[in-house]
Amino acid sequence: MSKREYAIVDIETTGGRASRSRITEIGIVVYDGEKVTETYETLIDPEQYIPAGIVELTGITQEMVAGQPKFYEVAKRIVELTEGRIFVAHNAKFDYGFLRAEFGRLGYTFSRRQLCTVRLARKCFPGLPSYSLGNLIRHFGFQVDARHRALADAQATTELLERCLAGEDCAAEAQQLINHGIKETRLPKQIKLEQIMELPEETGVYYFHDANGDVVYVGKSTNIRKRIAQHFNDHTTKGSRIAEKVADITYEITGSELVALLLESEEIKRLQPRINRAQRGQRFSHAIHSYVNERGFRCFDVIRNTAQARKELDIISEYPSISRAKGRLNFVRKHLELCSAFTNIYPSKSACFHYHLKQCRGGCAGEEDPGEYNLRAEEARLHLRSVFDDDFLLFDCGRSHDEASVILVEEGKYQGFGFIDKECAHDIAMAIDSVKRTVTYPDTARIIQRYVSEKGGKMVNLSTGKVVR
Repeated sequence: MSKREYAIVDIETTGGRASRSRITEIGIVVYDGEKVTETYETLIDPEQYIPAGIVELTGITQEMVAGQPKFYEVAKRIVELTEGRIFVAHNAKFDYGFLRAEFGRLGYTFSRRQLCTVRLARKCFPGLPSYSLGNLIRHFGFQVDARHRALADAQATTELLERCLAGEDCAAEAQQLINHGIKETRLPKQIKLEQIMELPEETGVYYFHDANGDVVYVGKSTNIRKRIAQHFNDHTTKGSRIAEKVADITYEITGSELVALLLESEEIKRLQPRINRAQRGQRFSHAIHSYVNERGFRCFDVIRNTAQARKELDIISEYPSISRAKGRLNFVRKHLELCSAFTNIYPSKSACFHYHLKQCRGGCAGEEDPGEYNLRAEEARLHLRSVFDDDFLLFDCGRSHDEASVILVEEGKYQGFGFIDKECAHDIAMAIDSVKRTVTYPDTARIIQRYVSEKGGKMVNLSTGKVVR
């Protein structure tokens, strides 16, 4: 195409979440910067119920979509109309996200350069009380036949885009938005803007290489293209170092954000990139060690995790902070009714604090002999050595719609990750075999625990074979 063209898109859907809702109608206007050259609209059978509130808003009923083409039947036409063109929508994240999800279900990656007219209108016409499409239609007096119908709203968005591009400053703003805010003059000498725009909008890990091919920075993102664009628009010292050193970019798609976090951590420790500072350390600041006191009781204590301590003491487990170490030790103490004096949580030369609360069996007060106590203390050693109390498989999204990622925790520790066909994910042995074993670092447990607590995931207990969450 000799000049830039735009595909202005609007969709109607069964709901607000692309992961579970579907498209009921799409309208596309092809605009060459001067005139409309083509339009397209079609209702789509969403293959699911349309809620009453959506019917009231759009006027699209279940009867209207019955017998209409399903998304896969119009997918090729949508690709043809948007390919090589700037994808434009009012709140582009919504429309673009739904189309990516629909194409993802077909095993196709839909990727286009985008321009959001909400963001563009804010820059071109500052001070308006609202930048909703309805308000802008009223403000500029656009003639719209049917609000909340796809083609009519796409045509209104086209008029808005035309008005925005008429101003010289606004045309420059549009270019900035399309380029993710990158100024080509700020790019490293060997990196071209086209190379950035060809990067995937997927979850994964990316690598910045210097002129010798060495990795100087490793990062992860749920949108690799967007995150790398942010790096090259970063005016901080770190951003300047990246712009100075980077000569090439590679990446690895993971699909799962948790796998990306784990791979990023592993790669930073393996490669020791010069620009990365966080996560380069392979040991944590505090540790729990074990010893036998003069009375024959096995004791535990939280200490600074130094090279000398690791050489001289029985280090059981390592932690990023003293509070994490004490919290883990206190949990095990409570679970096994250990003495708080022998775990140095509440040091005491006589009966400990928890003995008076009847949460200690009295080793500190001479009411339990060391042999009996140490049976539980040895069990505590096993719990403390294992960061996780149970062995499990954690399943997350994969690199494609029909794939799942598998994270393995065995012997109480993270062992590695792999990918498996979703149809085979019920086979525990096959899932374990899909895992590529790796080195275990102290922070991997923290990464898994935080991710699971915040975002959940399908977890299968290896002992029982049952789904535990």
